Amino acid sequence: MSEPPGTAVSLTEAPPPADTPSKQLSAQRVLPLRRPSRWIATAVVLVLAAQFIHGLISNPFYQWDRFAYWFLRPTILDGLLITLEVTAYSAVLGLIGGILLALARLSDSPVLRSVSWVYIWALRSIPLIVVLLFLYNFSALYQTLSLGVPFGPAFFTFDESRLATDMAVAVIGLSLNEAAYAAEVVRGGILSVDQGQHEAASALGLPKRYQFRRIVFPQALRSITPNYVNQLIGLIKSTSLVFYVSLLDLFGTAQAMGSTYPGDIVPLLLVSTVWYLILTSVVSVIQFYVERYYARGATRTLPPTPLQKLRAGVTDLRARIRKEAAV
Repeated sequence: MSEPPGTAVSLTEAPPPADTPSKQLSAQRVLPLRRPSRWIATAVVLVLAAQFIHGLISNPFYQWDRFAYWFLRPTILDGLLITLEVTAYSAVLGLIGGILLALARLSDSPVLRSVSWVYIWALRSIPLIVVLLFLYNFSALYQTLSLGVPFGPAFFTFDESRLATDMAVAVIGLSLNEAAYAAEVVRGGILSVDQGQHEAASALGLPKRYQFRRIVFPQALRSITPNYVNQLIGLIKSTSLVFYVSLLDLFGTAQAMGSTYPGDIVPLLLVSTVWYLILTSVVSVIQFYVERYYARGATRTLPPTPLQKLRAGVTDLRARIRKEAAV
């Protein structure tokens, strides 16, 4: 039954403040959700990792003393230098070829589009080792190369066997293969640019070449560069195949020394493995900072660097220790 109008209401039976339960709840400690399966998986992984490291250290078959002997030998470093040279040349030439192929693929000419599509399809379908061996035996098909009028007289003639050195065959083969993959990376980067940017540039009456050079391509680099740096990691590992065209790179030198010293095959394979790990790690670090650089403007906050992650982890650990000590 409701009170009649004008009835006095007593203030002595007022309800308790509404924020009292929330203060009590906030004073309680929040217990994290227990995840036993995560702890079990972590323990299994740690045991397996410990067994793997113990095997590496205790197994005499690895011969770590011979590994230390070979790691910085001049013959190994010469092979490492050849690996770096082949990687650098192939990366530059492959990127240039990839840009040209991507532009041809995006052009209005059906001939250029078709030729680019066929090239990318063929080189991505044929194994790299087949391409290298084909180039290595190219002199059997064409003993001389000439420049002149098509189907007409030749102005300059070259002996193919003199031009096709082991280094040239390796760089050309890797560059042809790399260009096919780089073309798709570049094409994807160009297509990732917002269509409104193209329309705005066209509305300003800018020439096509100027639009691409000053508006489209700089924005496409945000997508192209990190992906192509990732592609370089695969290129470094692919250089190990140049051993089959008689070029003694890092892996080829390890193989050759293993044939001369059969008892050191495993240490030599470990040497080449560690050097490849170092090279790919350096490229991975470069890739992280390149991605971080091009993330500016695309994300609200840049991803933290490893040093920043370490500092944040130490700060969080100190805060947790202080909190536990206070409780």
